Amino acid sequence: MRPFVLMLSLLLPASVAVAAGSTAPVPGAAQVEAEMQRLMQATHAQGLALAVIDRGKVVQVHALGRRNVAGEPLQAETVMYAASLTKTAFAYMVMQLVDERVLDLDRPIGDYLDRPLPDYPAEKKYAPWPDLKDDPRWRTLTARMLLSHRSGFSNFAFLEPEGRLRLHFDPGTRYAYSGEGLILLQFVLERGLGLDVGAEMQRRVFDRFGMRRTSMTWRADFAGNLADGWTMEGTTEPHDERSRVRAAGSMDTTLADIARFSAGLVRGDGLSASARQEMVRAQWPITTASQFPTLQDELPPAQRRADLAAGLGVVVFDGPQGHAFYKGGHDDAVGNTLVCVERGQRCVVILGNDVRAEAAFPALVQYVLGDTGAPWTWEYGNKAFAR
Repeated sequence: MRPFVLMLSLLLPASVAVAAGSTAPVPGAAQVEAEMQRLMQATHAQGLALAVIDRGKVVQVHALGRRNVAGEPLQAETVMYAASLTKTAFAYMVMQLVDERVLDLDRPIGDYLDRPLPDYPAEKKYAPWPDLKDDPRWRTLTARMLLSHRSGFSNFAFLEPEGRLRLHFDPGTRYAYSGEGLILLQFVLERGLGLDVGAEMQRRVFDRFGMRRTSMTWRADFAGNLADGWTMEGTTEPHDERSRVRAAGSMDTTLADIARFSAGLVRGDGLSASARQEMVRAQWPITTASQFPTLQDELPPAQRRADLAAGLGVVVFDGPQGHAFYKGGHDDAVGNTLVCVERGQRCVVILGNDVRAEAAFPALVQYVLGDTGAPWTWEYGNKAFAR
């Protein structure tokens, strides 16, 4: 039995396993907290925060464990690192610009710039665009490709040999997760359209949903109630005070705040029906066995999960309860997930300030929502659960 499947079978309670595919009401708050405590003990996770959205409303908010090595309690208002959940919030903001016809998803990004992309000098905030000077394929890139991870870039340029940015395939022709693609779209909005992405996120997302303790960069007032993190080895890492807006993952947030955003997203607040539909429809099939390593070989067609596809800022799938979408977030000391089922506007959003908590995510989501069909093995592969 594969390590992921073995651990999942050990973590899932029998009462949940038989409820696969059910759309029954979510368990009560006391039951959810008891399940969280059980799974924290099983995974040794030090802190875990979880919110439940049902019929588009936040109905439960839980925070258990500790936020730092001093043992101070994790709370719903504790500031935590959102990691790649930032990408979903950024995509939501971008789709407002699409609604307003400020941005066209299918217009080449070069049309928005006053000079060719490689002519912009390299700077610390962005990828080294001059590296693309001998590859004209960058001219075919569009916002749709960047939001659906079809840019052709690796995840980040600094992971490349000698840190040089390059295109690994013709843009738009396959899925390969790339934070650099989101950062390029940020560049287009800032340099091409003259927008301040941090300010736009504040106005269009955080203010809209009353996310008072959420920001794309560090704020001094976060320090009083802040989560540090724990690694797979059980060592602590201090919260990173990020000073640069990064569309790929600089957002700090709280469980209470991200729950409000998730509820608004599943309702479709702030977007036209067509823009909301674009976010969560299948833009392009996902054809790899797992999300990472990115740029891995594609599976033979017969081995691919036919319902798994890239949306815009999310991954979409069709499970036992119908159409759904999700997004994960991860670093060495953080594990997050957001899973939403369109039917009943139901979501679970989880923030863990201990990366070991990720091992509990499949069981927790299934306990609350029943079997959604979320692609856990694709998201995490086997390595994270084999330790």
